[in-house]
Amino acid sequence: MGSTVGLVLRVMPTGVEVDMKTVAEKVRAAMPKEANLRGMQIRDIAFGLKALLVSVHVPDSGGMQEQVEKALSTVPNVESVEVIDTTLVQ
Repeated sequence: MGSTVGLVLRVMPTGVEVDMKTVAEKVRAAMPKEANLRGMQIRDIAFGLKALLVSVHVPDSGGMQEQVEKALSTVPNVESVEVIDTTLVQ
């Protein structure tokens, strides 16, 4: 009880033409209020495609990971959202 879970999510755009800075702004705005955004980083993938890595801390309660994934998947120009790392913080 009272624990926090750290998540790292990879947010993939719909194509190479997508402005990742705009996606990052929209991700920040779409984040559920229970989630504590820790940082974001744009990473090169291949052939001009970039991904947004998002680090978030959420309460260790049922369904928070899914809520974050669902919220980020509604951002315009986002093709997919995948949790690539999960860890217990406290």
